[in-house]
Amino acid sequence: MNDAQFLELGAKVSRSSIAIIDAISQRGAFKGEELSTVGQLRDQCVQLVQQVEERQQDMDDEEE
Repeated sequence: MNDAQFLELGAKVSRSSIAIIDAISQRGAFKGEELSTVGQLRDQCVQLVQQVEERQQDMDDEEE
């Protein structure tokens, strides 16, 4: 697996995790004491997607 494939996989996993967290939270499936941890996980996934997108842009710029 090359770097680009690894980054894309990380972004896909993060996006899927965000979608799952959002769907489950809309259904009220989390207990109050779980919300902080779930929110932190969602924030980390968002950060990972942003970092991957920035790195992919950098890689694209380097190729040009």
